[in-house]
Amino acid sequence: MIITFLGTAASSPTATRGLPSVAVRRKDQLFLFDCGEGTQRQIIIARIGLISELKIFVSHIHGDHVLGLPGLFQSMSLFNRTAPLKLYGPTGLGDFVKTFLDSPKFSLTFPIEIREVDEGIIYSEKEYLIKTAWVEHTIPTLAFAIIENQRPGIFYPERAEALNIPKGPLWSKLQKEGKINLGRKIIRSDQVTGPPRSGRKVVYSADTRPCESILKLAEEADVLIYEATFDDKLSKKANEMYHSTPSQAAKIAKEANVKRLILTHIGGRYFNSEKLLEKARLIFPKIDVAEDFMEIEVLYTD
Repeated sequence: MIITFLGTAASSPTATRGLPSVAVRRKDQLFLFDCGEGTQRQIIIARIGLISELKIFVSHIHGDHVLGLPGLFQSMSLFNRTAPLKLYGPTGLGDFVKTFLDSPKFSLTFPIEIREVDEGIIYSEKEYLIKTAWVEHTIPTLAFAIIENQRPGIFYPERAEALNIPKGPLWSKLQKEGKINLGRKIIRSDQVTGPPRSGRKVVYSADTRPCESILKLAEEADVLIYEATFDDKLSKKANEMYHSTPSQAAKIAKEANVKRLILTHIGGRYFNSEKLLEKARLIFPKIDVAEDFMEIEVLYTD
């Protein structure tokens, strides 16, 4: 699983930061969280591609998080995309998209499915699910979590051989499906494997001030991507404007027992990102500030 930060600014772009957008690639799937203006250019620079299987998750309908959608859709059509695109977000997302799709000058080469969602599990497949939680901002805003299911335990060939299981497809079937029939015997996977192994968890929270819901959603995450619009000196202003500071993010990461915290949605007044971390690292040391095009790989821990 690869996370690419396409845009890391707050409210308006700077010379070095584009508007909010984070791409997560998992196997042959691409997830895009928020789509600030110019995101399609960032995608091209990052060499992610515009025609792969894609799901877009929009946190809220503020311009810096959604105004990249028209340009992204137009660029995809110019690249002759035909694969369907699924778009998820809070109530109002459909009306926003409809405003430009209804223009006679705007045409697409692919279908779009828009799903306005609430808190809870909004999508699931065999290996993972997407879960949301409402956070605290000036308008309805969602945070998102990619949560992988548990993986089968480590397979021990010597145990399978001791049970006279023929080497080959039965070994794989036993590990993945949990049991097999061998003659008149039923053999369970726990007889030849170790305990189930955890999947990975990545949480993305855009604009919010600290709240119980994001703390709960972020529990045990491998990576928490969290906003830090203001520095610690402006914590009062951050609270009034429903935003967060680095130290507030660090407290959430520590209490939620996450493995790594990445700060994004950085205010335009901050040119030295290291200064943002001085106090926060005393609370939670495994913290970094995202930069545009920064990539991190989320590895399995067992």
